[in-house]
Amino acid sequence: MKAFVFTGQGAQFSGMGKDLYETNPIAKEYFEKANEILGFRITDIMFNGSDEELRQTKVTQPAVFLHSVISAIAQGEEFQPAMVAGHSLGEFSALTAAGALTFEDGLKLVYTRALAMQKACEMQQSTMAAILGLDDEVVENICNEISDSGEIVLAANYNCPGQVVISGSVEGVNIACEKLKEAGAKRALPLSVSGAFHSPFMQPAKEELEAAINATEFKAPRCPVYQNVDGKPYTSQAEIKANLIAQLTAPVRWTKTIQQMIADGASEFIECGPGNVQQGLIKKIKAAAGM
Repeated sequence: MKAFVFTGQGAQFSGMGKDLYETNPIAKEYFEKANEILGFRITDIMFNGSDEELRQTKVTQPAVFLHSVISAIAQGEEFQPAMVAGHSLGEFSALTAAGALTFEDGLKLVYTRALAMQKACEMQQSTMAAILGLDDEVVENICNEISDSGEIVLAANYNCPGQVVISGSVEGVNIACEKLKEAGAKRALPLSVSGAFHSPFMQPAKEELEAAINATEFKAPRCPVYQNVDGKPYTSQAEIKANLIAQLTAPVRWTKTIQQMIADGASEFIECGPGNVQQGLIKKIKAAAGM
């Protein structure tokens, strides 16, 4: 069974989507439609922008969404998913590619999400770090201890066994990095992000996004969508909406998502979007399961 997975923020690069735009008339049409919807030429930034321009949340999220969804659309008849999933932002791409959202509505929601998250990041300084080489439970326990003492820090992305991203206040993340290294982490890498995604710091953005999601029509997707909040498959519009709203302040349970897709019969994973980050994570998830 073919499973299509959609990448999240962080995989962007200058030049992304340019080949699609230049070689595929359908892709070009969708990129131009996106420029109209957004009211600025995002394609100029995607194709020729600096890394700094592309790193802005309000640019990154719609850019990665566009590359991912248009990559799927451009496959034509080849895009026949038995199931889909997306990492964080990628969940919107997955829902759009699977027909739960129209292209226009998906893009508008992603742009609303990006602007709301950027605003939340500016309200309070916060950050994230990748922790390599520790069990999830060890990371959770140390984060809980620090949070109990007054600084906010928590596990935000369960990417694969031995790779967890933590999110929280700058001080909380710094303390956690030191303590996690003492506990045996191979590495604790601060991430170049504008704030603490998938944490309570995103609450103001969540309220804005909730209003936008509730005002948007969702259809039943053409196949099950495995959602970040619990890694389970959904087809009900009401449940999909609720999970999408919860996702902004809840951890991304990617390991659990991929494990569940494999248990449900996924035999081939096809990545849509810039880069091949997800293929690397999926390989590690399979290896940890002895596959």
